[in-house]
Amino acid sequence: MDLIDGLQSSPGLLAGACGVLGLIVGSFLNVVILRLPRMMEIAWRREAREILGQPAEPEERLSLLHPASRCPACGTGIKPWHNVPVLGWLWLRGRCARCRAPISLQYPLVEAASGALAVLCAIEFGWSLQLVSALLFTWMLLALAIIDLRTQLLPDDLTLPLLWLGLGLSLVPVFASPTSAIVGAMAGYLSLWAVFHLFRLVTGKEGMGYGDFKLLAAIGAWLGWQALPMVILLSSLVGAMVGIGMILLLGHDRRVPIPFGPYLAAAGWLALMYGDSLLGLYARTAGLS
Repeated sequence: MDLIDGLQSSPGLLAGACGVLGLIVGSFLNVVILRLPRMMEIAWRREAREILGQPAEPEERLSLLHPASRCPACGTGIKPWHNVPVLGWLWLRGRCARCRAPISLQYPLVEAASGALAVLCAIEFGWSLQLVSALLFTWMLLALAIIDLRTQLLPDDLTLPLLWLGLGLSLVPVFASPTSAIVGAMAGYLSLWAVFHLFRLVTGKEGMGYGDFKLLAAIGAWLGWQALPMVILLSSLVGAMVGIGMILLLGHDRRVPIPFGPYLAAAGWLALMYGDSLLGLYARTAGLS
């Protein structure tokens, strides 16, 4: 009880606790980011062989909990003290303790981002059900954004639970009323669905995937339909700026698709955290206030 009382009465202690929790969760998010697409690939191959009537083949036994973390280069298990978020990577200087193969910078960056975003959530919402909900929303969006960056996939195993959780929380309500959340989920999905089919009709190409529709539907379920114009505007502007910059400065092939999920995730998180402030800033900039 003393700890709970301390978290309730001390914003600094609460922010620190959320930061530590975020680092730990970030370590697990790295497992999700790396393994979930591989698990999906294994399942797809198994289903394809069943449809084609081909005999089953031995598959790697892989889940989010099995096998234990190991070096992808030499297969050596990661010792618990080497797996401490951020500090373990720094201690090893970004290399495997045994074979000295480089360890991706993604690991500490995701852990640090998870911790920093958790601190911001604690500062914004304080000790409340909104804080718990915001942390779940943040961590799921972070995992989806990195998976999409790496693989151009937005797994249903994440987008659909995020959608249903948002609808469920609207019954409390936490961030949006049930009506607003239901309309938000429908409008989020249908808006990008319409853009997708219109773009394909005009150009003959597919401009985005169905995972983007589901992600925006989930964001609409969490924040309500009122937040969708801001989310779409922010994600489109940032996505366009980054895409143009990559083409002009980095020579990115414009025919190679750029994942849209990370921009949707970032815009959804900003709308949750600072939506009112962003609207006020826009109103002042546009001379409406």
